[in-house]
Amino acid sequence: FGEGLEEADSDEDGEEDAEDEEDSEDESEEDDEDEEGEEEEDEEDVPEADFTEEPGNDSGCTAVVALLAGTKLYVANAGDSRCVVCRDGVAVEMSFDHKPEDEIELKRIRGAGGKVTPDGRVNGGLNLSRAIGDHAYKQNKSLTLSEQMISPQPDVKVLDINPATDSWMILACDGIWNFMSSQEVVDYIAKKIDKVAEDKLSTICEELFEHCLAPDTMGDGTGCDNMTAVIVKFKPSFAEVKNVVTNGAATNGKRAGEGEAESVSKKAKLDS
Repeated sequence: FGEGLEEADSDEDGEEDAEDEEDSEDESEEDDEDEEGEEEEDEEDVPEADFTEEPGNDSGCTAVVALLAGTKLYVANAGDSRCVVCRDGVAVEMSFDHKPEDEIELKRIRGAGGKVTPDGRVNGGLNLSRAIGDHAYKQNKSLTLSEQMISPQPDVKVLDINPATDSWMILACDGIWNFMSSQEVVDYIAKKIDKVAEDKLSTICEELFEHCLAPDTMGDGTGCDNMTAVIVKFKPSFAEVKNVVTNGAATNGKRAGEGEAESVSKKAKLDS
C-alpha cells in the first residue's frame, strides 16, 4: 500500500513536471515571437530604395579629380577614391574617404530618412556616402542633391606644388586603399618610378594591382575589389607655364590683343 502511494505521488510529480515544461515552452515561443517582431520592426525602419531599371538608378561611381593650374593643385573628391601627392617621400593626402559612419555623413544620411547598418552600409547597400549616380538613394524630393543619403557634393582641397619637393601624385579607387595605406603606396611607387620611362608609368600601376590582388576569394574580400589608378609625374618645367585669363579668354603667355589680331588676320584671309 505504501508503495502504491509513492507511485501515485510520483505520477503526480510527473504531471506537474510536464505542465512546467509546457509552460516554459510556451514562454520560449512567446520570447521567440517577440524577438522576431523586434527584427521585423528594425527591418521596417530601413526605407526601401527604388531600384527600378533606369540608367543611373541602381548604379553609380565615385570621383576624384585633380586640376593643376600653374603650381596650384586643386583636387575634388566624392566617395572613397583618393588622391595622394608624394612630397619628399611622404604621402600628402589631398582627399579623405567619405564613409557612412563618419559623423557628418551619418547625420546627413539619417536626416534624409536613411540608416547605417552595423557593417557600415547605407540601408544595407552602399559602403560609401557620396557618389555620382545611385539615384535610388536620392529619392527624398524635399531635399537638395547635396542633402540626400548619397550625396554627389565633392570636397575640394588646394595645394601649392613645389617642383623641388613634389615629384608625382596618384589617383586611385578604394580597391587599392583597402589593401594599402597612402604611405605604403608612396613607398611602393617611389622605389620604381625613377627606373621607368615617363611614357611607361602604367606598368607601375599594373604591378601595384598585382600586389594588391588577393590570391583567392576565401578571405574577407580585401584584394577582390575592382582597381583603377593613374600616376602623374610632375615635370620641373611645369612651374614655368602660366595661364593668363583676360576678359574670359585664356591665353598662354600671349597678350589678348595679339591673339585677337591673329584671329582677325586669319578670318580676313579665309574671306578673301
